[in-house]
Amino acid sequence: MPPITIDEIRQALTQVQDPELNDNIVQLGMVQDIEIDGSNVHVTLALTTMGCPLKKQLQDKTVQAAKSVPGVENVTVGLTEMTEEQRHALKARMSPALNINHVQHVIAVMSGKGGVGKSSVTALLASSLRRIGFTVGVLDADITGPSIPRLFGVSGPVCSIPLGMLPIETTSGIKIMSTNLMLPEEDMAIIWRGPIMSGTLRQFWTDVLWGRLDFLLIDLPPGTSDVTLTTMQSLPLNGVVMVTTPQSLASMVVRKTVHMAQSLNVPILGIVENMSYYTTPDGEEHAIFGESHTAA
Repeated sequence: MPPITIDEIRQALTQVQDPELNDNIVQLGMVQDIEIDGSNVHVTLALTTMGCPLKKQLQDKTVQAAKSVPGVENVTVGLTEMTEEQRHALKARMSPALNINHVQHVIAVMSGKGGVGKSSVTALLASSLRRIGFTVGVLDADITGPSIPRLFGVSGPVCSIPLGMLPIETTSGIKIMSTNLMLPEEDMAIIWRGPIMSGTLRQFWTDVLWGRLDFLLIDLPPGTSDVTLTTMQSLPLNGVVMVTTPQSLASMVVRKTVHMAQSLNVPILGIVENMSYYTTPDGEEHAIFGESHTAA
């Protein structure tokens, strides 16, 4: 059998994808060194940070890929950290891949008032899309009242690398970003004025490594506040989904959000009436919050 070559190993390592940066480790410049001694191969990977949460996964996949080369019996993987120059070069190379074109559809979920189940609808919609097979992310734009992490059963802290922030992934692969994932304790209050909240929303859009998504759902705060206005004016929304309940007060307030979307030329994709009725064990339906006002 001919001797194993570095080119063969390097070609095999192109199979190893960085799941956050959406490219293979060779193209990303992460393969620092390859050493071959007979049937033994040692690969040195340069990570953007040694705190990378995916380093074990990258190591395992590197071993698997290198062993696919005929004649390779043993593979070891060493880790090192990129220099500042290497990180800057990677960021410059990756910047085109981190733009909006990798998020195909951006949909906001909003309500006129709180307590109507807006975040629950967002979570259910994200889970349904993921179950169908789409890649999905959820941006929790309810900065001071975030509930998305709790609904998905995830917790922080969010890991930051020189290229940006890494969203937390659920067990089903839905990517989540929320202010509650950045706090030491989820019960801590966020006491910010509107401009700071709007700035945080923009950062969640520009500085988070969402990667390639079919759908990014944005869970907006109730009402027509600064964050909602920033979302509609600054982000390339494909449309909004309104959530309300049969109560006349909720229906009245959701009409305000409808008028807001219409005035800003944001398409309304649909209106979800939550808690429309309660079904008893014998199958009877009871409209405990009154008759529907959604059609009006």
